[in-house]
Order: sequence, then structure tokens, then C-alpha cells
Amino acid sequence: MNKNREYVEIKGVPFFRVTNDQLLNHHLFPAIDNKQNTFLVTANPEIVMAAETDPEYKSILQNADYVIADGIGIVIGSKLMKDPLPERVAGFDVLHQLLEKASQNNWRCYFLGSRQDILDKAVAKMKRRFPELVVAGRHHGYFDMNDTSVVQQIKNSAPDLVFVGLGFPNQEKWIHKYRNEFSYGLFMGVGGSFDAWAGHVKRAPVIWQKLNLEWLYRLIKQPSRWKRMLQLPRFIWHILLKK
Repeated sequence: MNKNREYVEIKGVPFFRVTNDQLLNHHLFPAIDNKQNTFLVTANPEIVMAAETDPEYKSILQNADYVIADGIGIVIGSKLMKDPLPERVAGFDVLHQLLEKASQNNWRCYFLGSRQDILDKAVAKMKRRFPELVVAGRHHGYFDMNDTSVVQQIKNSAPDLVFVGLGFPNQEKWIHKYRNEFSYGLFMGVGGSFDAWAGHVKRAPVIWQKLNLEWLYRLIKQPSRWKRMLQLPRFIWHILLKK
């Protein structure tokens, strides 16, 4: 784990102290241009709390190249610790900006995860939004994690970016297990972003995003998420106890 001022350690998880623009322009874009092998994790309080009870998962997060604060709860937690992160870096927004840059630079993108129909619809919408986007390939998320034929299929497509939407912790565990099979590429877990792109799940309106209430909008739209949302106050309580 990196233990310098570039990181804020929250419950053993090292969050990169960076803004959205800094992450993209100073780190991710150059890494892709230089054909580096890079693992990006977008983590919220749910992920941090899951790592608390899964040592293997925590180790994976600790050994990723970048862990960013995809959740206002992480930013609040860092402020309570008197070691504030500069801002929330939303994974969905990073994905959008990576797709835009990829379309401008002919970077090859591979999409892994979700149901086939949802994935197809999401990729079709991405292509409409970014007509020059190079889609190296796609594969649904219903496969055995040990199925190396999927890995080989992705390798054969020679991707510059691999977006993995298997949900946590599976997406991070899959990336960690197989990233070294590739000589280069940006590997990013994107959670339910394919669902959002496909319109299967609607993202919060911009005003809710600006007010950092995206979590509340999702809860209103999907009341079944209430148990997952309990992780946010539990996370804050753990931070306060540590203080």
C-alpha cells in the first residue's frame, strides 16, 4: 500500500488524493497512451465495509493502482478524519470521460458484464453518443469466474480499456486475478454503469448530483436498496468511533 501524502487511508483502504481532472489528465490518459497496465477501483462506503470482513478483497483494494472516492460518504469520512479528499470522483463520470477520450484517440474498448440484452443496448447508446468509439468486443456477466476462455477472448481483441461491470467484489476480484495476463490496458470496475447507459436504471438528475444526494435519489427509485444504504451511516459511525 502507498503510505504517502498522495493517499488518504480509510479503514485500511488507500484513497487517491485527486480531483476528477487530475486523475484523468495526469494519470489515466498518460497510462493508456504509454501502454501501461493499470487497475482503477471506484470505491464507496459499501465497498470499504465489505473489505472490512473480507481480507482477500481488502488486499486487492490495497494493491490496486488507484482507488478513488466514488461516494460522498468517503469524502465526508475523510473530512471527519481531518485528512480531507478534494472531491468525490464519480465512477460513472470517469467512465463517460474515458469513452469520450477513447473515441478521439482510437483506443479499443472492451465491455464485460450485465445481461447480454442490457449490455448490447448500453454499447449501442455509447456508439450513438460517441460515433468514433472503437468497440473491441463485449461479453455478458453470466460466466464462471474461472473461465479462462473469456480472458482469452478479451486478450484476442487487444483492448486498451476493459470495463468490468460484475458488481463488487466480483469485478475487482476478476480484474486482480487476470490483469497480469495482459501486457497493457486500463482495467476499471464500473458496477451498474451498463444498466444506467442502457436506461435500465436511471441516474439522478444533475441537481441531485450537485447536491451530493444521488444516493437518496437511488433509494427513492429503488426502495429495495435500503439494506445496502445502511452501510453509509454504519461507515460514518465507524469513522467517528475511530476518532
